[in-house]
Amino acid sequence: MSDNKPSILFLCTGNSCRSQMAEGWARKLHGDRFQVYSAGIEAHGLNPRAVQVMQEAGVDISGQRSQLLKEFDDVKLDVVISVCGHADKNCPVLASPTRRIHAPFDDPPALAKNATSEQEGLAHYRRVRDEIRDYVSQLPTLLARQ
Repeated sequence: MSDNKPSILFLCTGNSCRSQMAEGWARKLHGDRFQVYSAGIEAHGLNPRAVQVMQEAGVDISGQRSQLLKEFDDVKLDVVISVCGHADKNCPVLASPTRRIHAPFDDPPALAKNATSEQEGLAHYRRVRDEIRDYVSQLPTLLARQ
């Protein structure tokens, strides 16, 4: 992590879906400006539906892996963006002074749980994927203002 670009970590409960999508979008849209990571309070593994809908949008996150926040203890994080309420409320104290932002998004697996078809379930993932893309696309402006 010798790059001098500001570092951003997207934090979620299980680092399986929302934080992974945010990491993928940030790498695609702003990889030249930021060093980007994602992690969870727990590690639930990479969600295959998240991989699928990101691939549909031209972003390959299949090489990312579910990681625990403690794996970043030795990384200077400039910004931690929690993308779910549980992670925001349960984020441990970080070792370095870090700017924290909460940008909550709906949980696609929870929404898709009661879907009556695969397409209905995927529609939840696609909506949240697009909401995350819209948020991440504005990151340089948002970070400059706050």
